[in-house]
Amino acid sequence: MNPLVTPDIGLVFWTTVSFLVLFFLLAKFAWKPIMGALDERERFIEDSLSKAEAAKEEMSRLTSENESLLKQARIERDAILQEAKKVKDQIISEAKDAAHKEGARQIELARIEINNQKAIAMADVKNQVAALSLEIAEKVLRKQFEDQSKQDALVADLLKEVKL
Repeated sequence: MNPLVTPDIGLVFWTTVSFLVLFFLLAKFAWKPIMGALDERERFIEDSLSKAEAAKEEMSRLTSENESLLKQARIERDAILQEAKKVKDQIISEAKDAAHKEGARQIELARIEINNQKAIAMADVKNQVAALSLEIAEKVLRKQFEDQSKQDALVADLLKEVKL
């Protein structure tokens, strides 16, 4: 028989003994550290997964918080813009009212000034007409009274009209 195909009993014995010794040594010195390292690695992975889940929940919370803050900021922005529009419209309205009042006041002042200037001009025209009338009358009378006989006749007529 071929010794490689069928092992000898001594070979089997010593192989078994060396296997058991190796198994005992591995169990005594290597099995606990390997299992400890595997347990530690498993705990580390579980910790990492739980931390990742916590981070994911925190991100979700922060995202929803950011969205609510963004909505609130938009609402505040809209309120501020609406208030600014109201203030702008009020300022424009007040400016228009003030401009209308000032325009009406200026028109009234101009009307009063026109009336005053008109009255002054009318008085001046009346004075000029009166002066001109007096001047014309004076010239007419001088012309008429150049002759002494006419003057005597006028005085006589006036004396007849006046009764004492």
